[in-house]
Amino acid sequence: MFDFKKITQETDLYNLHTHTQFCDGHATMEEFVVEAIASGITHLGFSPHSPISVESPCNMSRENVPVYLDELERLRKAYGDRINLYTSMEIDYVSVGDGPAADYFKQLPLDYTIGSVHFIPAIDNPSVMVDIDGKYPAFKARMSKYFGSDIEYVVKTFFSQMMAMVEEGGFDIVGHMDKIGFNASQYRDGIDEEPWYDKLVIDLFENIMDHHLVIEINTKAWLQRNRFYPNLKYFGMLKRFNAPVVVNSDAHYPTLLNSGRLEAIKLLKVL
Repeated sequence: MFDFKKITQETDLYNLHTHTQFCDGHATMEEFVVEAIASGITHLGFSPHSPISVESPCNMSRENVPVYLDELERLRKAYGDRINLYTSMEIDYVSVGDGPAADYFKQLPLDYTIGSVHFIPAIDNPSVMVDIDGKYPAFKARMSKYFGSDIEYVVKTFFSQMMAMVEEGGFDIVGHMDKIGFNASQYRDGIDEEPWYDKLVIDLFENIMDHHLVIEINTKAWLQRNRFYPNLKYFGMLKRFNAPVVVNSDAHYPTLLNSGRLEAIKLLKVL
């Protein structure tokens, strides 16, 4: 099993959630490696959005998976004396049998995997899977087109998808476990402060703990939105239960490899 604890105890200079040219990242893998070395990062994991059963411009194709794996081996040979490089994927959970636990992913030579939810079923047509992870203007448009403007349906369905993913397993890290909170709170101010919302987060957290998974603190939105995933208000819960945690920037640009990470680590240490 991949030793997350060893890395997180050894150094703060790591990132295990990185997107490159193989999905929706904005630079090549080699450009990320060069920037990581220049920044002092000693452990770098690549996690392209996995091949997926629904149409998505953000996910890599199955045809590119061998190309991705070969490129990582090339980079290990070229830079392995200066940095530790790891093979991963951020695997989308779509439905039962269509997610991280699928046989396809089990046979890939991955060091670890991140399980995430980016799609939920349309309210009147469950066969249509809708991206609820994008920027807010697109999210707002999809609210009326696919969800009848029912924000509580969207939030509850996101968390039910997360719960189902945890139950099915097949992955190591829970990716951005309450990311829906940002778009939802833009759509209805304060929704992520309501008791029923808190209960959904706490129930998910308890389920993650029961399944002995690692929780990601995702720092991608900290500088622009002043928000971590999970939200800062849940950091105390992570500490109280001694939850295994990795702090990832979910970087799509090399210059953002460490964005928000050190701030999150500092806050974790003082709580």
